[in-house]
Amino acid sequence: MSEPAFRILVVEDETLVALLLEELLVTLGCEVVGPVPTLDEGLERAGAGGFDAALLDVNLGGQRSHPIAELLAARGKPFAYATGYGSYGVRDEDLERPLLLKPFTRKELAKVVDELKALCAGA
Repeated sequence: MSEPAFRILVVEDETLVALLLEELLVTLGCEVVGPVPTLDEGLERAGAGGFDAALLDVNLGGQRSHPIAELLAARGKPFAYATGYGSYGVRDEDLERPLLLKPFTRKELAKVVDELKALCAGA
C-alpha cells in the first residue's frame, strides 16, 4: 500500500503560474488543493484544512498573503512563499521559511517541496 500523496494548498493569483505549479507538483507526487487566486479564498481554504503544507504567492492581486501566513503559522502548518521579488514583501517572522523565486524550475520547486515535507515530518 502506497503512502498518501503530500497535499499542498496553492494560493496563486496568476492563472498560468497556478497551472504550471499544479502540473509540476503532480509530477512531484503531490496532490494540489486549489489552486485559489484570492486572499479571501486562501483564508477560507487555509481555515478548512485538508492539506499538509501550503505555497503562498506573496502578492495576490495587490493584497499581501500575510493573513493566510498568520493563520497557517498559528495552526502549525508549514508553508513557503512564492514570489518574483526576492524576500521583499515576506514578513520578517517568515524570512526563514522556504522561498520559491519566480521564475522557477522544476528542480527549485522540488527543493521547496522537500523542505516542506521535512517541516511536516519534524512537526
